[in-house]
Amino acid sequence: MLAPKRIKRRKTHKGKMRGKAYRGSRVSFGQYGLQATQASWITNRQIESARVAITRHVRRGGKVWIRIFPDKPVTRKPAETRMGKGKGNPEEWVAVVKPGRIMFELEGVPEETARRAMELASFKLPVKTRFVSRESQL
Repeated sequence: MLAPKRIKRRKTHKGKMRGKAYRGSRVSFGQYGLQATQASWITNRQIESARVAITRHVRRGGKVWIRIFPDKPVTRKPAETRMGKGKGNPEEWVAVVKPGRIMFELEGVPEETARRAMELASFKLPVKTRFVSRESQL
């Protein structure tokens, strides 16, 4: 699963997910892409699950790019713990996704196969998505 090798700070603030994604909002590497239309945190497990769904549907044909990386630690306090005593320990890693962000790209397969693969991947993700192609962006 995706996680940073090393980080500068162990715990981060929650932050805000305002606005749209301007960086990473175009299909750059492949022919087809899966674009987020909502803002959300996407965990490393969800990213891996979507990747597996895409690669299984295209039967390891074509090439897949993952355009998001979970570099934000999310902390949780243990169950039945009283309030206070500091922030909890890092439990999982998430990628902050804003509307317009291309999350996955795919090439080397027919459009119908790519469309179905991206649909299967979107079922694994907590955001609403849309299928985009390089031609539709021009």
